[in-house]
Amino acid sequence: MNNILNEIGIENYIYLAVILFSIGVFGVLYRRNAIIVFMSIEIMLNAVNLLFVAFSTYHQDAEGQVFVFFSMAVAAAEVAVGLAILVSVFRNIGSIDIGKLKNLKG
Repeated sequence: MNNILNEIGIENYIYLAVILFSIGVFGVLYRRNAIIVFMSIEIMLNAVNLLFVAFSTYHQDAEGQVFVFFSMAVAAAEVAVGLAILVSVFRNIGSIDIGKLKNLKG
């Protein structure tokens, strides 16, 4: 049985996860659009999930993959709630710019 990690190497998965996480951090820190911020958070979450699966396969243990399954289920619920909040904010303010959301403070 030939393991895919023997062919590709775990360090390539680590490099890819670092690149994806860095792109997500850049999107969260420098973008003003709330949808892009949500997408950047999801990219960061997927980078961590990629590492969980890679290390789970490397150690031949399924616990990391089970954790990723539940993590993706929670992320799907998070996206649904986040987009519903953004639709509500857009209806009230007319924009989803993060700079305008500070006016929502009581």
